[in-house]
Amino acid sequence: MDQKNLIFNLKKEGVLAVVTINDIDKTNYLCDALLNGGINMIELTLRTDNAFKIINHISKNYADIIVGAGTILSITQLEKAIESGASFGVAPGIDPNVIEESKKLNFTFAPGICTPSDIQLALNYELNLLKFFPAEYSGGLDYLKSISAPFIQNDLKFIPLGGININSAKKYLHSNLVVAIGGSWIANNSLIVDGNWKEIEKRANEMHKIVATVR
Repeated sequence: MDQKNLIFNLKKEGVLAVVTINDIDKTNYLCDALLNGGINMIELTLRTDNAFKIINHISKNYADIIVGAGTILSITQLEKAIESGASFGVAPGIDPNVIEESKKLNFTFAPGICTPSDIQLALNYELNLLKFFPAEYSGGLDYLKSISAPFIQNDLKFIPLGGININSAKKYLHSNLVVAIGGSWIANNSLIVDGNWKEIEKRANEMHKIVATVR
């Protein structure tokens, strides 16, 4: 998926469920719960042994879900994410080597930023879709507005993630800087381990309703 189409889908959906899962057998239950709750975009973190297998499973079996690989920290992970069928990739920070390789491979990649210097470095690579991490712990939306203001002519778009919850989501979604928020609370690890699919569906639905009031 190219950057233009990714931005379009992020704007339309408004939320990216950030998920960490290792049990392949639970993947279908998770995907069904998110879809039933109205969420069809996932950032699957690469923190488990089976992460790439799960990305591959979702990309092959759930056409309605757009799945991206989170926390891409190396070229090896980048290549595995592409081989697994990920539609896009994100990272918590900026690694020029990974960015350059993603461009060579024509893979949409949104590195993480937290300072004006980070933004300027990303712009050197002609990237304007960026992850803002860790959002709340860095100063939240007000801080994001401040550090992005000098670059207003570059039409920057952000995916804030880190410390955001159901109560703070709406203020981010009202900003023209934000295409979507990343939500790790929607399907957090304890809910997945416990198999609490009803609660995941409920949280997804609550977030979906908030997006509908803003977008």
